[in-house]
Amino acid sequence: MNTKPVVLETDIKEYPLLNRGKVRDIYDLGDSLLFVASDRISAFDVVMPNGIPGKGEVLTQMSLFWFDFLKGIVNNHLITANVDEFPEDLKKYREILEGRSMIVVKADRIDAECIVRGYISGSMWKELKAARATGSNIVHGFEFPSDIEESGKLPQTLFTPSSKNDGGHDENISYAQLEDLIGVETAALCREKSLAVYQAAADHALTKGIIIADTKFEFGFKNGNFILIDEVLSPDSSRFWPVDQYQVGKSQPSFDKQPIRDYLDKLDWNKKPPAPILPDEVVEASARRYADAQRLLTGK
Repeated sequence: MNTKPVVLETDIKEYPLLNRGKVRDIYDLGDSLLFVASDRISAFDVVMPNGIPGKGEVLTQMSLFWFDFLKGIVNNHLITANVDEFPEDLKKYREILEGRSMIVVKADRIDAECIVRGYISGSMWKELKAARATGSNIVHGFEFPSDIEESGKLPQTLFTPSSKNDGGHDENISYAQLEDLIGVETAALCREKSLAVYQAAADHALTKGIIIADTKFEFGFKNGNFILIDEVLSPDSSRFWPVDQYQVGKSQPSFDKQPIRDYLDKLDWNKKPPAPILPDEVVEASARRYADAQRLLTGK
């Protein structure tokens, strides 16, 4: 079990805090950005009052593994994750930054979530069920097999983008809508690289006993070059299922915050802030899931 203190927020006074998201604190270093992955965890779009020990380190180390693994397919925004190479005035924060931070280039973000699905689950399954209630098997321009069940493997891997909404829920959109949103050439690049990255990662994961059911990527441009940004293929951005427990026709156990969702679903809580404090056993169960995903996929 991770014995380091839980990091819920950072306070680096030397640089402006650009954004505090659900998980990451992002600081403006001038010509680059400092990403710090906290141990915050959200469920139902609400940040929980207590975090998951080691979660920020898991997210960062998994992203670093995948950035290196995938660099032959697409470049990424990483400059360094070695605190020894950070600016001098950041080194006094070493205890907090070590293992959970990276310095990245400032990129022009493409305002779309690039979602790839090898299996049907989550929001797409809900939308297909709703379409079937009206006698259709078509969702966002894709015709699904009439006999596909929840968690079933899709006949072909799908690129299903969503609009980027920093203030709330992202919305699934069609590929034609994506072209309208970001342009035909950029949309084609997003689709091509998303599918290639997913396939390479999914093939690797299967050899480690994990199905990557779906995942989401973010891309941007730096000096005209198309690059992968933000985090990549972590339990926060992907659905990881254990191969040995996979069963079509129902939801699957996953390497993420499922224990937290299960616990909250049993409470009389309206899914709005403030969130209830999570019991130790629920926190520990989630911490184990995150650590297991890192260990299995990266060997570390």
